[in-house]
Amino acid sequence: MNLYLQEYILNSRGLKLFTCRWIPKGDPKALIFICHGYAMECSITMNSTAIRLANAGYAVYGIDYEGHGKSAGLQGLVKNFDDVADDCSNHFTSICEKKGNKKKMRYLLGESMGGALALVLHRKKPEYWDGAVLVAPMCKIADDMRPHPLVISVLTKLCNIIPTWKIIPTKDIIDLAFKQPEIREQIRTNPYCYKGKPRLKTGYECLRVSMDLEKRLNEVSLPFLLLHGEEDRVTDNSVSKLLLEEASSTDKTLKLYPKMWHGLLYGETPSNIDIVFSDIIGWLDERASLGNSRLERELKSEQDDDHLMPKFDS
Repeated sequence: MNLYLQEYILNSRGLKLFTCRWIPKGDPKALIFICHGYAMECSITMNSTAIRLANAGYAVYGIDYEGHGKSAGLQGLVKNFDDVADDCSNHFTSICEKKGNKKKMRYLLGESMGGALALVLHRKKPEYWDGAVLVAPMCKIADDMRPHPLVISVLTKLCNIIPTWKIIPTKDIIDLAFKQPEIREQIRTNPYCYKGKPRLKTGYECLRVSMDLEKRLNEVSLPFLLLHGEEDRVTDNSVSKLLLEEASSTDKTLKLYPKMWHGLLYGETPSNIDIVFSDIIGWLDERASLGNSRLERELKSEQDDDHLMPKFDS
């Protein structure tokens, strides 16, 4: 039986953030850190994902971003994506550095906007993470959806005047993202999921981060598994193909799923979800069985440093 725990922490700006964790029975194979998508949260929408991973022997940790889920902040507002990244990096790192976790492998799992966040976290500490599972990541704006530079300029100026306004015209993302009607209903009735139109500053921050990632895909160097539905209408799977091509990672895999939509982790049919998690857990198990190459590099570096230290006779 897995152990589920939750607690609130204070971030560097004094805001109360909700965190949760699923701990498997026995010694965990590795640590997995969930980066949820825009307007989503961890303890309900990502619960089935975490349980599957914990049942497979992994310790799973989640955090609701500022303005998301059970955390403080205006619901649906991303004031600054860099602050979100700092909050996650600080919390995840504090877990990794606990005595019992230092020798365990560390993986990020990011969905949609959370996929972009996982890449930002990797860029903050390029050698820290042992790998990432990127599910339909928001890592580039498709060319046919990119706003005109003039529109971006106006959007930027308006953000300073009416940052919280819900004025970005979009289709219902829930209808576009999740294939199963019952899942759509669960999300709509979940009070911790944001359902309104995107707030102006949130839209701008997502655009800013996507454009920045697009320019720097070659900087992605960690091992990753990239998953995308071929009928995804929220993020473009051609962007995932571009990430696969441009990333400097030597260990990189792309899985495209025919007839599947955006919500691969919990929005598909049960049989499709089984296929997706078979790929995810298979990828994780294969790397966990190879041993912790990062830890070996760190130990070797420490030994080399000790060898180079000057020695004095007493």
